[in-house]
Amino acid sequence: MSKKKTSTFYLTERLTMTAAGTAVTASIDLGAYVDVADRQCIAIEEVDFIFQGTAADTRIVTAAGGDADVMVQLSDLNRGGTLQFADDRALVASGTLLVDYSNNSVSNMSDLYPDIYGARDGVRLIVNDQLYLTGESSAVAGSNAINCTVRIKAHVASLTAKDWMAIAIQSTAADN
Repeated sequence: MSKKKTSTFYLTERLTMTAAGTAVTASIDLGAYVDVADRQCIAIEEVDFIFQGTAADTRIVTAAGGDADVMVQLSDLNRGGTLQFADDRALVASGTLLVDYSNNSVSNMSDLYPDIYGARDGVRLIVNDQLYLTGESSAVAGSNAINCTVRIKAHVASLTAKDWMAIAIQSTAADN
């Protein structure tokens, strides 16, 4: 389906959540990697979510200040800064951090890692020129913040004309 054109590289972006219940967004520009004329796309191999407090060494329990659910999603379509259900075909990966303040503990879950939709080579193929990151925390203490860095392991791939068209149609169909 796809032919690898580059070695693996990493893309990163950080979200900073400073207010409880308020969604925060960021985007990752893929314009330098995606090329319609050459049927070139991004092949996502792996997505990691790294949660930290206000500073890199601030404990998450301190930054949350109470029990909290921190949800983060990576998608290839702009959903207007809202968290989506797992059946959204634009959803590439998602993660959740649960903060148990009273027991001074946290647990981390990755829901989709990434969802490949049946690609034979085990990658998620992206033909759009942006990736969108949305996150929200149910609690943030005072002047603290909860940071989430998404780290995407990817490579550039080329597709046949038929494969490019199929993925472009699927991506367009997901835009509703």
